[in-house]
Amino acid sequence: MSTSAAIPPATVKIYYGYGHMHDLIIYGHVLKQVPTARKYTNNILSNIIHLLKLFFVKPLPCVKVRLHWRKQICYGKTEHDGFFKFEWVSDDPVAAGWHMVTVDALDEHDKVISSAFGQIFIPHSTQYAFISDIDDTVMVSHSATIFRRLRALFTKNPKSRRAFEDVVSHYNLLSLSHTTQDVPNPFFYVSSSEWNLYEDLVDFFQHNRLPKGTFLLSQMKRWYQLFKTGKTKHEAKLIKVYRILKVFPKQKFVLFGDNSQADPFIYEIIVRKHPQSIFAVYIRNVVKKNETVTKGLLDSIKQAGIHTCLFKTNEEAIKHSQDIGLISING
Repeated sequence: MSTSAAIPPATVKIYYGYGHMHDLIIYGHVLKQVPTARKYTNNILSNIIHLLKLFFVKPLPCVKVRLHWRKQICYGKTEHDGFFKFEWVSDDPVAAGWHMVTVDALDEHDKVISSAFGQIFIPHSTQYAFISDIDDTVMVSHSATIFRRLRALFTKNPKSRRAFEDVVSHYNLLSLSHTTQDVPNPFFYVSSSEWNLYEDLVDFFQHNRLPKGTFLLSQMKRWYQLFKTGKTKHEAKLIKVYRILKVFPKQKFVLFGDNSQADPFIYEIIVRKHPQSIFAVYIRNVVKKNETVTKGLLDSIKQAGIHTCLFKTNEEAIKHSQDIGLISING
């Protein structure tokens, strides 16, 4: 008789993956407990309760996971926080566009206890690709002030959170720039926000009709770490961007961020390491006292032959994108 404890009922969560030619990547979590579907309301108490539930998730460590990709099967195990990552080489060529995968969570007898479908996006190698921060770049978040950030998190929901004016228009123009609607330019949303907030972020992007893309977030936190949300070390963000660049060696990237935290410093380091991969860097000027330092870092980036734009409104950023040929005058 086995002495190991039985694995409790599980939920598999898969996040949008990405790849280039044969090399594919997808992430996810296996959790024992997940929040129920959100009911959108302006009731502050309901929003607070929902947010708290997001941080009461119970990850399942060391669970065997199995990925189905066409005729291929790959195996792995979840980490201590329930996180899993599959990187594999497809036996067959992969066309540009979205593709389906399946991930199973297995018990000790390889019986399926939970399954989920996921999607992977493959761009054309000649397309532009966009890496964007979320908080204070796309979504008004007040990241520089922890109290204001937490107030927005606790009292708002994905449909009441505010996107910066014209950011939707700008990103949708970029999504279809020099390509077709069936294979839009890829977007990667890299953030210090935790995986706990994934569904809320996806809902926010869908509600605002922002381009569909791959999210790369930070390690899940538990309820007692809630007041440290968004405070993941910035080295982790740098590593995530490096990994994207490595997967897409032929792609020209455009980086979007803001100067509320460390984006200008991170992007300046990236340009020094990979100048051949970067076409342009955009920084939203949301913290006036950081403007001088930000301009200095952008000047350094410009010296590497990279287009730069420090902007307050997306109207300015759209004009700059037109001037450098990133989008056409007609959109």
